Amino acid sequence: MVDLTVKGAALAAAAAGDFSGLPVYAPDVECAPRERIRAIQLEKLKAQVAWTYGRVAWYRERMDALGVAPGDIRTLEDVRKLPFTDKGVLRETFPYGLFAVPLSEVKELHASSGTTGKPIVVGYNAHDMDVWSDCIARLAQMAGVVPGDRAQMAFGYGMFTGGFGLHYGLMKLGCMMIPAGSGNTERHIAMIEDYGTTVLIATPSYALHVCEVGERLGFDWEASTLRVGLFGGEPCPPGLKAEIERRMHIVCTDNYGLTEVMGPGVSGECLASRDMQHIAEDHFLWEVVDPETGEPVPEGEVGELVLTPLDKQAIPVLRYRTHDLTRVVREPCACGRTTARMQKVRSRCDDMLIIRGTNVFPSQVEDVLAGIEGVTPHYRIVVDNETGLDRMSVHVELKPEAFSDSYAEMDAFRASIAEKLKGVLLVGVQVKLVEPGGIERTTGKAKHVEDLRRK
Repeated sequence: MVDLTVKGAALAAAAAGDFSGLPVYAPDVECAPRERIRAIQLEKLKAQVAWTYGRVAWYRERMDALGVAPGDIRTLEDVRKLPFTDKGVLRETFPYGLFAVPLSEVKELHASSGTTGKPIVVGYNAHDMDVWSDCIARLAQMAGVVPGDRAQMAFGYGMFTGGFGLHYGLMKLGCMMIPAGSGNTERHIAMIEDYGTTVLIATPSYALHVCEVGERLGFDWEASTLRVGLFGGEPCPPGLKAEIERRMHIVCTDNYGLTEVMGPGVSGECLASRDMQHIAEDHFLWEVVDPETGEPVPEGEVGELVLTPLDKQAIPVLRYRTHDLTRVVREPCACGRTTARMQKVRSRCDDMLIIRGTNVFPSQVEDVLAGIEGVTPHYRIVVDNETGLDRMSVHVELKPEAFSDSYAEMDAFRASIAEKLKGVLLVGVQVKLVEPGGIERTTGKAKHVEDLRRK
C-alpha cells in the first residue's frame, strides 16, 4: 500500500506501477462495467433531451425542423439525430437565450473572455453546481490529491470557470483552499513555504515560471511541502510536464473542460495513464467526428471531440462541437477505472495554421523543441506575409548552458533547429534564438502564436 502522507507518494505510485493505495472518488461509476456505464448514459440522455426540448425554444425549433422528437432517442447512437451546437449558437442567443430555468434559480454565472466578439455566458443552478464540484473532486483524486491537502489556487477568480470550478471541487474533496489568485509570483512562493501548500493549481506555463522564480530566490523545491500540480487552461506538452516534475519534485496531471459544457471537470489524468484522461462518462456523452463531415470516425482514431452534458439543467447543451482534436479508447486502465479515456488535447481544428498550402499545428513545434537539448519549453510562432508569401518564424528560448561566444556555433545550432522543424512541418521556417527569460511569461494561458498576415 502507498503511504499518502509523504511527499512524492503519488509520483512513487506511478513509478512503481502500484496504484492499490490510491483511492477512487466514485468507484461505483468510475470502476463500473462498461454495460452499466452505457445504461447510465442512455437513461440520462433520454431525460436530458426531453428537458432541453421542453424548456429551450432554440433546440425545440431545430429538432422540429429535423423531424426529431425526444421519444426518438432510444439508443446512445440516436444522439446523432440531434442538431450540433457550436460557439456561434451561444453568441447568437446571448446572454440567456439557451437557459432552461428561471434566472431566480441560477446560483452563478460564468463567461469566456469575449475577446473575439460576444462572450460565452453560462449559468449553474444548485444541481449543476453539485455535479460540477463532484467532477472536480473526482479528477483531483485521480491526481493523488486527498482530503486534508492544502490547495493553493493560482488561477484568477473572475468570470473564468477554472478558478471557482477547481475551488469548489477541492473543497468538496475535503481540501483546505488557499485562494491566492493569479499573479505576484514571489508571494505565491512565500505562501507555499508559510502555509505548507501541498497542491498547486495553475497553467503549466505559469507553474514553470513559479519554479524558475523560486530557483532564482534560492527556494529548495525538493524540501518543500508541495507534491501535486493540477494543471489546466492550456495544453501541457510531455516535455514541459517532465521538466516541472523534475525541477519542482512534484507529480503533475492535466485536466480538461470548457466553459460551454461546464468548465473544468470533463476529464482528468490518472497516475497510471500519463497521456490519457478519464472522461466523466456518467456526466458527459462523447463522440469523435470528422471535423469536415461531422460523421463519426472509427474508434481510437483522431477526430473532433463532441460533447453532450447529461446532467446540465440551467443551460443544457446538445452535441457541442469543441473543435478540439483527440481520440478516445475504452480499454480498462491500470488504475482500475473503466471509464473511457481521451488523449490529451494538443491541437484544435481552428488553431491550424496554413503556411503556403501546408497544414501546421503549434503542437508539432512543441514536440520538435521538446527533443532538442538546450532549449526551454517556451516558444513563440510569428506568421506574416509582408513579402507577399507566408513566412513563419519560430522564436526559441535557450537555456543558459546552450549559449556560446562563438557566432558560428550559435548559427549552426539555429540551423539545426530549423532543419528539424522543416523535417516535421514540411515547410521551411526561420528560427530566432532568444536568451533565457526572453519569451514573455503569463499567469494565464500562454499565447504561442501571433498571426500578422494581411487578409
